[in-house]
Amino acid sequence: MTKKLYAEFFGTFWLVFGGCGSAVLAAGVPDVGIGWLGVSLAFGLTVMTMAYAVGGISGGHFNPAVTLGLTLAGKAERGDLFPYWGAQVAGGLVAGLILWIIANGQAEFSSVGNFAQNGYGSASPAGYGFFAGFLTEVVLTAMFLMIILGATSKNAPAGFAPIAIGLGLTLIHLISIPVTNTSVNPARSTGVAFFAGGKAILQLWMFWVAPLLGGALGAILWKMVEPDDAT
Repeated sequence: MTKKLYAEFFGTFWLVFGGCGSAVLAAGVPDVGIGWLGVSLAFGLTVMTMAYAVGGISGGHFNPAVTLGLTLAGKAERGDLFPYWGAQVAGGLVAGLILWIIANGQAEFSSVGNFAQNGYGSASPAGYGFFAGFLTEVVLTAMFLMIILGATSKNAPAGFAPIAIGLGLTLIHLISIPVTNTSVNPARSTGVAFFAGGKAILQLWMFWVAPLLGGALGAILWKMVEPDDAT
C-alpha cells in the first residue's frame, strides 16, 4: 500500500505541476506562449507519462473521481479509496505550493493570471454559468471514465492504455477550458485553489461534486456497454 500511495502522490503531483504549470507559466507568454492547445496537450502528456511510469504500481489513477469510478466498476479495491484520495490531494497541494513559489519569482506575479484555478460565472474563462459548468464537468468526467475502463479492459490492445487516456484528457481540455478551465479532477482543483484564494476556494465544492458524480456515472455507463468485463 505504501508504494501505491507514493505512486499516486507523485503521479498527481506531476499532473498538477505539469498541467497547471503550463497554464500559469507558459500559456500567456507574449509571442511564444503555448495557449489553450498547449495546455491541453500538457495535461494529456502528464497523465500518459506517469501512467507508463507508475501505473503498474498503483493503477495510475491520479484523480479522486477516477478512483471512485474504478472502485464502483470493480476495478479497484474499496479499501484503497480514501487512502488514494489522501495521496492524490497531497500530491496536488505540494505541486500547487511549488508552482506558487516559482510563479512568485516573476517580476510582476499578478500578470501570471488566475493561477489555473477552476470556476464558473465570473471565474469561468469565457463567462459560463454554474449549470453549464456543472454539466460539463459531469459529462466529461463520465466520458473520461469510459475511456479509462475501455482502454484497460480485457478486450483492448495491451500496452496502449496510457496513450488513449492521455489523448482523452487532451480532448477533454480542448472542449472545456473555456467553460470551467477544466477540472474533471478534484485533486487538480484543490491543488491550486488554496494558493489562488478567493472564488477558487468558494467554488471548489463544485469541482468535487461534479467530477465525483461523473466518475460514478462513467462506471454505470461502462457496465451497460460491457457488463462482463473482468476485473
